[in-house]
Amino acid sequence: MREDYLRADDDGLTAPEKDLEKALRPLSFADFTGQQKVVDNIKVFVQAAKLRSESLDHVLLHGPPGLGKTTLSFIIANELSSAIKITSGPVLDKPSDLAGLLTNLEPHDVLFIDEIHRLNPIVEEYLYSAMEDYRIDIMLDSGPNARSVQITLNPFTLIGATTRAGLLTSPLRARFGINARLEYYDAGLLTTIVKRSATILNTPLTEEAAFEIARRSRGTPRIANNLLRRTRDFAQIKGDGKITMPIAQLALEALDVDVNGLDDMDNRILSTIIDKFKGGPVGLTTIATAVGDEAETIEEVYEPFLIQEGYIKRTSRGREATEKAYKHLKIAPPAGRAAGLFD
Repeated sequence: MREDYLRADDDGLTAPEKDLEKALRPLSFADFTGQQKVVDNIKVFVQAAKLRSESLDHVLLHGPPGLGKTTLSFIIANELSSAIKITSGPVLDKPSDLAGLLTNLEPHDVLFIDEIHRLNPIVEEYLYSAMEDYRIDIMLDSGPNARSVQITLNPFTLIGATTRAGLLTSPLRARFGINARLEYYDAGLLTTIVKRSATILNTPLTEEAAFEIARRSRGTPRIANNLLRRTRDFAQIKGDGKITMPIAQLALEALDVDVNGLDDMDNRILSTIIDKFKGGPVGLTTIATAVGDEAETIEEVYEPFLIQEGYIKRTSRGREATEKAYKHLKIAPPAGRAAGLFD
């Protein structure tokens, strides 16, 4: 299983680390690094809403975990000078849970729902009228005494965040006026983020060390911050507290993060495809059995980065290692593999 410092979600963080994660989050658009087009557009929408004294249109933020969806939500609420209420899709189990949250919102407040694709379908139905007309219909009693009561809500902004935009139902997706996809970061932007975080952590850091941590962070700010915190530990114990290039390399090597940001499991998947199955194509279930992990975990956690970086490719017959994977593992690719009928 992937180590906590290489996970883009925050499930593996301890309570103090989550507090530190919050401290590292920027609070304004000026401090937010990257996603320039998305930020520029949202900045315009926020300023226009403030000018008209209206609540901002509902916002859907989607993209891989760890790219700043939650951070951006806090920034939007901060820039609107509004309070933000936070919840997540799986927590809203019953319509009454949603009704309780919505009725307590003040005018122009922000409601942030993380993992919105995991909303209960019944709760989602109630959300439609709340988003469109700022009202909800609650059923009281049951049987012959059943009656519907309409509750009027204060105008609010719903910000939904999801890592699986494809799982959102069409009616829900259509009710978001602002739709923004967050992309992976390049090493240059991540270097800026690492240096900013190091300043907040009061940790001296050289430019080369910042870039070394950034380029091994799989394009994800959360992973960059996780690696920075672990490298800081090595700097304090194995050095004089300053993160230099040798300390950064020592720490990242000890953490099994190679120069391309691949960890032990990534390399096991690649070597399994190449060594045991002649480079593929090979089925996902077969790979999972060979490396001793779940097929779903490989598909959702490991495979996206390997495909994005060009180490493996999906074909109709299974997964196949690319020339880049052979070079990474320092294995000579087989000469002239014949293309299959469906390649």
